[in-house]
Amino acid sequence: MIAARHFDRRGGKLLVVGAKGAMRRLPRTELASLFEAGDLIVANDAATLPASLKGTHRETGAPVEIRLAAWIRLGDPTGFVAIAFGAGDHRTRTEDRLAPPPLAAGDRLALGPLQAIIERVLDHPRLLVLRFLGERAAIHAGLARHGRPIQYAHVPEPLALWDVWTRIAAAPAAFEAPSAGFALDWATLAAWRRRRIGFATLTHAAGISSTGDALLDKRLPFDEPYQVPHSTAAAVAAAKARGGKVVAIGTSVVRALEAAADEAGVIRAGDGVARGRIGRETRLRIVEALLTGAHQPGESHFELLKAFADEATLERMSAAFIANDFRGHEFGDSVLIARARRSPEDRAMSALVPASLAE
Repeated sequence: MIAARHFDRRGGKLLVVGAKGAMRRLPRTELASLFEAGDLIVANDAATLPASLKGTHRETGAPVEIRLAAWIRLGDPTGFVAIAFGAGDHRTRTEDRLAPPPLAAGDRLALGPLQAIIERVLDHPRLLVLRFLGERAAIHAGLARHGRPIQYAHVPEPLALWDVWTRIAAAPAAFEAPSAGFALDWATLAAWRRRRIGFATLTHAAGISSTGDALLDKRLPFDEPYQVPHSTAAAVAAAKARGGKVVAIGTSVVRALEAAADEAGVIRAGDGVARGRIGRETRLRIVEALLTGAHQPGESHFELLKAFADEATLERMSAAFIANDFRGHEFGDSVLIARARRSPEDRAMSALVPASLAE
């Protein structure tokens, strides 16, 4: 597997950033020992779709690549919001990719065995809503046969679909891998179970990380639907009631849990949509700590970290990534960051954070 060559589950690095900004580097294998009985770990079980489709713009005969970027309705494969590129492939940096031919509502796309029609072009010439023609079963089959995982130039070898599935991948819902979950292995999950640390999942349609256009990137993440099972909502409530921490595996889990929470911090089970960005001004109601990748300033994922830590801490974190040669991107190393105590309610919670995350 290509992913195994780029992502070292057993030998990866982990930076732990405490609630007061203290930092320490650990082997990622230590992840299993950092939480306490009664804590709850929540991960995204979304499998990654083969969301990159090459084909032809029927009106001009020009080559196109369509990257599916958002659901119209979660689980309905007939319609998507998508990003269009011209000729080329992932080995060219996304921001250097050629533009597609001029696109308009009603244009048709031949995407391998699939036929699609552009329902409308949105407020950017590469951002569109498309509808696949045919029965749902045939669309699913066509995506599986012709689609490829979305990927970027830092991994030149073509990725297979199983390369971008985490160990807990279930329903195909994500457009790019919920990659924080790559840090999970069966040994870690078993260790948490033995130590009575809870584990639950939700499904969040993790979106694309780059459009290749600076203006479009400022809109990321797009609206992302999610599903919170009743069992997960109950597990969050139980963890909160017993004074345990809720730890998110990935920024997609933070978005889903915080979107599903009401003002009192109660999670609503069922379907929802996570809208807008989480950032410096966001008051987190649910998540106490986040395991994520080594993101870079300016990325939408990095902006979310501002809800957990102040600018000075994040600057030191970024410097630590460089000093310790942390690998970025989806197959990179990890950071576990605890939420800083900013409000009286947060400070009251500080006694519940173990020493591994308190400093």
